[in-house]
Amino acid sequence: MTRLTPARHFAGACLIGCASLALAGTATAQTTIKMAMSSVADQQNDNGMTAWVMQNYVNSHSDSLTFEVYGSSALGGDQDVLQAMQLGSGATMHVGGTAVYNSFVPAGGVLDLPFLWQDFDHVGRALDGDLGTELETKFEQSGFKVLGWGYSWGYRNVVTNGAALTTPDDLQGLKIRTIQSPVYVAALNAMGANATPMAFGEVYTALQTGVLDGFEHAASMVYSSKLYEVSDHVALTRHLFGPTVITYSLPLWNQLSEAEQQVLTEAADLAIEINRALAPLREQKALAQLEEVGMTITEIDTSAFREGAAPLQDELAADLDATALLQLIRDAQ
Repeated sequence: MTRLTPARHFAGACLIGCASLALAGTATAQTTIKMAMSSVADQQNDNGMTAWVMQNYVNSHSDSLTFEVYGSSALGGDQDVLQAMQLGSGATMHVGGTAVYNSFVPAGGVLDLPFLWQDFDHVGRALDGDLGTELETKFEQSGFKVLGWGYSWGYRNVVTNGAALTTPDDLQGLKIRTIQSPVYVAALNAMGANATPMAFGEVYTALQTGVLDGFEHAASMVYSSKLYEVSDHVALTRHLFGPTVITYSLPLWNQLSEAEQQVLTEAADLAIEINRALAPLREQKALAQLEEVGMTITEIDTSAFREGAAPLQDELAADLDATALLQLIRDAQ
């Protein structure tokens, strides 16, 4: 066996150390992106599909970014996640309805006014114009970088466990879960319901135990979250159409390189393109799927609600200091 002299031993150690440093220098530092959502992380709903597209794009186009998706409130409820994002801790990104941001960006509540949107294209025209630009500035002022405005896969309808709604009067006094947003609460109360704000993750159990008479959401979310197991009927009220938004923690966004920001921007653009293209098709598919599992789908006359919607929109927009934003939405019809 050959023994190394101390000098040779020292030289060998130096060579090994220098090689290790060189290899370490060429390694790419990794940033893990944690995208959070309250909905199930599958491709049966708008948020899950958006996350899936972004995850696949980023993980195949960046050596320094690793994209992870956390559905079903795995990182906490929406409000907890958004607060952490403002601080640059916890979740990195979020995708969901704009209404969950209303306590952080009050003017954004203008997007969630009742009976406001004519159709999917109306949403796109408004958010791709001055309305979207102004709101993106407001979101940044609150700590969120907007990467894209998407479509909910369908209008929100009232879903009940028990008796079906056949007339607007049937809604009177029912405890209907809605998003923890003053705008949503006001809208449901104006329709005669007893609006009950509640985190989405609590809805299933609340329906099981009779705490709620029902809730309101898009058909795709009802199906993907299996809420048809604890509810029976969908009344096509089409009272709200909450756009969705992809946001990134602004403090963490500012830590990314320009190349990393570019990859994320491209991923979001692709996800939004697919989200919007699928929206009308997925709404119809989800309604059909709910019928297949035994739910009844009922058309309901909402003309009375619509007649009183404009004054309520004006009132709520004024409270949000968003009258000018409301006009931009109306101008885009």
